[in-house]
Amino acid sequence: MTKFGDLISANKPVLLDFYADWNELDKRLKMLRDVAAVLGHKAKVIKIDINKNETLADALRVKSNPTFMIYKNGEMKWRQTGIQDSNTLVGLLQQYV
Repeated sequence: MTKFGDLISANKPVLLDFYADWNELDKRLKMLRDVAAVLGHKAKVIKIDINKNETLADALRVKSNPTFMIYKNGEMKWRQTGIQDSNTLVGLLQQYV
């Protein structure tokens, strides 16, 4: 968890996408790439496989996928379960830039 703590303590927003559904992976990867491309170095976009990171998912009480979270300076700013479009995510992240 130390690495996770270092990751979310950044002074720029960090979007986490907790996923486990391989069927939707290609569409979501493109959407997250679009978000990352729009924001560039102003934010981080990270995918976390729930099955490979069960301890972290349990600690954050991730029960469904996808679950998106935005952290900044170690504090959770936003959390939502369910599909989100890239424009929504860009708009949310820009609030914390």
